[in-house]
Amino acid sequence: MRVALAQVAPVLGNTEANLRMHREAAREAAAAGADLIVFPELSLTGYLLQDLVPKLALSPGRSPEVHELCRLSRRIAIAFGLVEESEDHRFYNSGLFLAGGRILHRHRKVYLPTYGMFDEGRDFAAGDRFSAFDTPLGRFGILICEDAWHPSATYILARDGADYLLVLSSGPSRGVGSGRELARITDWVELCRVTARFQTLFVRYVNRVGVEDGLHFSGGSFVADPFGELGRRAPALKERIHVVSLPRGAPRRARGRMG
Repeated sequence: MRVALAQVAPVLGNTEANLRMHREAAREAAAAGADLIVFPELSLTGYLLQDLVPKLALSPGRSPEVHELCRLSRRIAIAFGLVEESEDHRFYNSGLFLAGGRILHRHRKVYLPTYGMFDEGRDFAAGDRFSAFDTPLGRFGILICEDAWHPSATYILARDGADYLLVLSSGPSRGVGSGRELARITDWVELCRVTARFQTLFVRYVNRVGVEDGLHFSGGSFVADPFGELGRRAPALKERIHVVSLPRGAPRRARGRMG
């Protein structure tokens, strides 16, 4: 399987520009032979939305933007982030997985950070479940940023049969770790390596870049394999369509070793 990690810089509040960016990135990834492209958290809207949430919210079943991405998914599977408006008019920080022209899965972010620079509990309703789902590429689970820091979330998805976790993130840059590595990227690497190894699955972490209202997003997207190993990572702070090849037999081999 070839996966494109779309480390992009969404334009805050500009759905039209962001849809164009999704379209161009998906076509580039498909031309590179990717089977799936994964975008960051809230890739269709930008992150620091505040009072823009109701204006930018979409109902996936009736949205022209989602319908266009569904059409693109006949060529390449797509996972992306958006503000979802439910039938009872609640707003969710959601991720959708599209393939074969259809929405195969929707995940609503469960753990909404509301501390420090984050204020998601003010803007969004919280999701209430984690569930794996089948696709033509295998069995997947989706986590959105803070979700991944709660071990119970990854445990539930692993027990539900997921071989691949997609982590959609809008992770900011905060501090420098050892050497020249951004501390927050180091934190994500350590978290995802441990998660991948002990749940014996692939973790695909996709983080955005760019600046919104003085907040820098760090990038550094990567894939951790079921042995906890990382391949080549996308660079920090730069836009990049990063294509990674994944060996399909790795989860089986890792589980055999752990058993």
